[in-house]
Amino acid sequence: MTSEPDSYSTADAHSAAVPTTAGGSAAFRAAVEQFPNGRGYLAAASMGLPSLDTVAALTADLQAWAGVKRSPAGYGELAERVRAHYARLVAVPGDRVAIGAQTSVFAGVIAQAVPRGAEVLCVDGDFSSMVFPFLQRSDITVRHIPLAELADSITDATWLVSFSLIQSATGEVADVPAITAAAAHHGARTFCDTTQAAGVYPIDASLFDSTVCHSYKWLCAPRGVAFLTVSDEFQQSLTPTFASWYGGESVWESCYGPTMRLARDARQFDLSPAWHAWAGAEESVRMFADLDVSEVWSHAAGLGNLLCDEWDIPRKNQAIVTRADPGGADLARLAAAGIVASGRAGRLRVAFHLWNTADDVEQLASVLRG
Repeated sequence: MTSEPDSYSTADAHSAAVPTTAGGSAAFRAAVEQFPNGRGYLAAASMGLPSLDTVAALTADLQAWAGVKRSPAGYGELAERVRAHYARLVAVPGDRVAIGAQTSVFAGVIAQAVPRGAEVLCVDGDFSSMVFPFLQRSDITVRHIPLAELADSITDATWLVSFSLIQSATGEVADVPAITAAAAHHGARTFCDTTQAAGVYPIDASLFDSTVCHSYKWLCAPRGVAFLTVSDEFQQSLTPTFASWYGGESVWESCYGPTMRLARDARQFDLSPAWHAWAGAEESVRMFADLDVSEVWSHAAGLGNLLCDEWDIPRKNQAIVTRADPGGADLARLAAAGIVASGRAGRLRVAFHLWNTADDVEQLASVLRG
């Protein structure tokens, strides 16, 4: 169980953000140059763009495979490097990170650990991967709470609080200090999805009992690269439901039964990596792990605030900004103008990342002004 933090040491979701379109650190500027085709792409919340280095790595991997220069063991070494980069990104030791391909599979592991009759709190309207695995359990109670009321809704009956750090449909940022403090007070566990945060919003995964992340959005990796973090204490409550040879203490000695010796750390939850996706992920995850992600957040949320100003709505201090678009007319107008955004839950969803600039805000606003 996580202890009550004195403060959330990453980004303050309620502070004003100013875009760094005119400058930024050398590392930030170098990262931006990795995305030369980012102009007009406002859909990182749906799918990130590959960096130049990621494209080069994928190309080289396919060529090496075709040239009979790849082996499963080599991909294993590559996956370990990606695990280490991700651990740095979310501020936990590498032995607290498990690797896989889908967030819902990891959420299923957490769902199976909920004791019969216990209560799980979910966010009303959260992404289904953080909800459906718990709804599959007919012997537990699942309550759906508005994000703003989540911390106040935790009681002594709550065994687990399952929520996304940033909401997929709206871009709202969870009040982590309030939620973790309330969970600690009532003895509840915390399970946080960082898929819409990792790469754009600073994360300290050690604040939670467990986190899950898919990297094909803001981390700009190929689809099929997901991560689970779990505290040493919480791990004792979990069963490796999808135990596989890749979760063995010695991977290459775990290929056959009947003896099963799983790793003793978080690696026991590993699922064998989809090799080529991890070849592409290495460069992207490393790049974001090397960045000051608070600088990325200041830039992206600052652009979000500029769009709020254009739309004459209160600043939200979010990288994702939405407005009602029930028929999809606004989304269609943007598409016709060559601007890529997305639609979710009857709303136009605009997502700013490090490759976007104030020009993207102006172009989008101009198109919608018509």
